[in-house]
Amino acid sequence: MVQLPQENSIFTRTVRRAAGEDRLSHAVILTGRGDLTAAARFLAAAHVCEGADRPCLRCPACSKVLRGIHPDVITAGNDDGKDLSVEALRALRSDAFIQPNEGACKVFLFPDCRRLTVQDQNVLLKLVEEGPGYAAFLFCAENPGVLLPTVRSRCVELAVRP
Repeated sequence: MVQLPQENSIFTRTVRRAAGEDRLSHAVILTGRGDLTAAARFLAAAHVCEGADRPCLRCPACSKVLRGIHPDVITAGNDDGKDLSVEALRALRSDAFIQPNEGACKVFLFPDCRRLTVQDQNVLLKLVEEGPGYAAFLFCAENPGVLLPTVRSRCVELAVRP
């Protein structure tokens, strides 16, 4: 199970407020020195939650996200610590246009944006700009400067504190 952000943190309150008002952004850069992957999972849960108070962290969808097994929450990356291949990103781009399996939204997590090359980011740029309305992209970057200005300009930045 993922160690979630503190319930009363600014980040948690911001996500819950945006989810409650149906104003979750489709493209978010999570920045700072906190646990960005846990914050991304919390935000992904807000996107797919079936409960009234999103994310409820109790419904089947939230439970699957927190266990890393939700079919509509896809983590981009590989376990060998290498940069992502352009072919893998192109496959991800194709997958983004396939309807979600269980929910109304498909969420793509990028846990370490330092691994995205300039070419990778250019492949993703058009998808972030013109992707399907049911797709969301969550970028984890301790320093948002690792992302191209063109990518950053299409995203909302949320700070995650330790």
